[in-house]
Amino acid sequence: MANIYLRKSTIEDLDSIMEIIEEARALLKKDGSPQWQDGSPDVATIKLDIEKQENWVLMVDDKIAGTTTLMTENDPNYKIIQDGSWNNDDTPYVTAHRVAISNKFRGMHLGKFLFSNLMTIAIEHGFKNFRIDTHEMNKRMQGLSVSLGFKKRGIIYVGPSEDDRRIAFELNL
Repeated sequence: MANIYLRKSTIEDLDSIMEIIEEARALLKKDGSPQWQDGSPDVATIKLDIEKQENWVLMVDDKIAGTTTLMTENDPNYKIIQDGSWNNDDTPYVTAHRVAISNKFRGMHLGKFLFSNLMTIAIEHGFKNFRIDTHEMNKRMQGLSVSLGFKKRGIIYVGPSEDDRRIAFELNL
């Protein structure tokens, strides 16, 4: 079995991270999803995530296989939730954004490793509530979220257009 672990990314990882983001963008497009087709996340966003020490890379035998950003501040897009409600809106939460796995490692179920490690990190920092959102056409992320025990809580918007509509998920431990 491969050595699989999570580490904080560094600026030296930026090119590899962006390559994985571009692969994920192409996969989303192939699936018919408008998510990430507007050019976000871009280099500036990922660079800021790295500088804030919120970006992580999933390593497989010392190769970058995936990336995500774990935000510990409340996400302003989550203030208003439609067609539902958050189960736990009283305690702090973390949010996983910009989740992507390299094409070279697809099919290895690394999303579960990624989230398991993220949950451990979050719990070590005192968080027991997790949130994530995804486009309704991103069936891969929806499936992963449900398989990890996340529950659909409603609809949020990450921008003003209908393409900015997202299904919101929550996990309370």
